[in-house]
Amino acid sequence: MKDDQQILELYKKEGKQNEAFSLIVHQYQRPIYYYVRRMVMNHEDADDIAQNTFVKAWRALPEFKGDSRISTWLHRIAYNETMTFLKKEKRLGKVALDDVESKLESYLESDPLFEGDELQRKLQVAVATLPEKQKAVFIMKYYEEKKYDEMAEITGTSVGALKASFHLAVQKIETWFENYFE
Repeated sequence: MKDDQQILELYKKEGKQNEAFSLIVHQYQRPIYYYVRRMVMNHEDADDIAQNTFVKAWRALPEFKGDSRISTWLHRIAYNETMTFLKKEKRLGKVALDDVESKLESYLESDPLFEGDELQRKLQVAVATLPEKQKAVFIMKYYEEKKYDEMAEITGTSVGALKASFHLAVQKIETWFENYFE
């Protein structure tokens, strides 16, 4: 596994751009996919969004200055792509909040890629019911164990606002569980 500096140096060498980008994809494809997958729940949508993320990264790589880590930069692209997708889905009326919980539960139960017990499935449903930004913050903090500074770079949001969003997300998930298990 090469570090960011090695990849960027390789990218600057004549004729090595494809090799450098292949290293980026190899190292970051899985974490980007799973971040997006937790946001949108659907494999095909997550796959498309992750692919769009890497297409945009390929186009933008010549301008990448290395001010942040490659993983942070890719997460920012994936975050923006995912938010755009979710807004489009909502605008097209594909997300009906009335029965979202039952649809998500049945989707997770039938998803061959979901590996988890009943409690993990319930947590996924609870997380999926959060507003998009709270969901993104919760996923980055809880599942990916990102620091607030890195999350601020990814989302373009202040650390204080991220802490508040995470706190609200946790409260909503706790309330969801309390109501579910009544």
